[in-house]
Amino acid sequence: MTSRAHVVRRRAAGSGRLVALLSVLLLSLTLAGCSAEDKAAAKPDSQPVEGGAKLAALWPLTGEPVTGSTPDHPVLVTKIDNTASSRPQQGLDRADLVTEELVEGGMTRLAVFFYQNLPKTAGPVRSMRASDIGIVKPAHGTIVASGAAPPTIGRLKAADIPFFTEGAPGYFRDSTRRAPYNLMVDIPKLASTLKNKAVVPASYLPWGQESDFSGGQPAKSIQAVFSRSHTTSWRYQGGKYRNDNSFAEPRQQFVPDSVLVVRVRVGDAGYLDPAGNRVPETIYSGTGQFLLFHKGQVVRGTWTKKSKQTPIQLSTAAGPLKVPAGHVWVELVPNQKAGGQVTFAK
Repeated sequence: MTSRAHVVRRRAAGSGRLVALLSVLLLSLTLAGCSAEDKAAAKPDSQPVEGGAKLAALWPLTGEPVTGSTPDHPVLVTKIDNTASSRPQQGLDRADLVTEELVEGGMTRLAVFFYQNLPKTAGPVRSMRASDIGIVKPAHGTIVASGAAPPTIGRLKAADIPFFTEGAPGYFRDSTRRAPYNLMVDIPKLASTLKNKAVVPASYLPWGQESDFSGGQPAKSIQAVFSRSHTTSWRYQGGKYRNDNSFAEPRQQFVPDSVLVVRVRVGDAGYLDPAGNRVPETIYSGTGQFLLFHKGQVVRGTWTKKSKQTPIQLSTAAGPLKVPAGHVWVELVPNQKAGGQVTFAK
């Protein structure tokens, strides 16, 4: 009896080791299709907090002093079309921060951050890209989009980024617009389903005061060239920056205090869009050059972003640079090798 029991235990132990080995192999195969940075971005670096928790001192997306409590919903990053077909864009005037990124065909798309204030309606809502990982992850954001290609869905899930697509609460089609530019979203309705699921993010940019910005070169007009097909134009007027080719109505436009141009590398997302265009991927990590426009002046320097999940840091020859608190439009302009260009004038 003792010998037979010993054999049974040895067989059971061997089976357990085999199951464990197979489990490790399966996990390795599952992660093999994800980039190293996608897997790094999936590591949690903050914990959920209940709605109403106090922020330390500053609003994370504007750097302005906090009064009251945090919202009881996460940062909602809404993907909004940025072509003439999107006219009129809605909801931009309520945004905390906007990032513009390159998509296929040389066009751009907006990642619009809503946190402190929620617009009744935002849109037209379009699809996500792998580029959004580096944009959204530092804010612990939830993406609001129309959908995404299967490779992008896989990348976002691997990075542990929550997202909503058409069919979720708040989405609707506007009968006065033509598809696919007629998908809109009632942001408060969607946010109401996410109560008590908020994560208080760290500061999205290295925030500072007006006194932190001085000695810049005069620059009251800006041309951010993403491709031969698209240039975003800005002019400094009345203490703010105005987008001369915005597709929003004047009262619905996002009018920032600063424009941060980040020169980025551009890779290949690995698939084609329905029209056969290669889908680009903005590499929003590593290091590169930046230009910060504020008060009609510009300061140049070097940006560093250790991974897709970490906030960007800025420095000049004089040392670390802080962004004056306020609303910022971030332009992720391809570097010179990738065909992008930035010009400005007095």
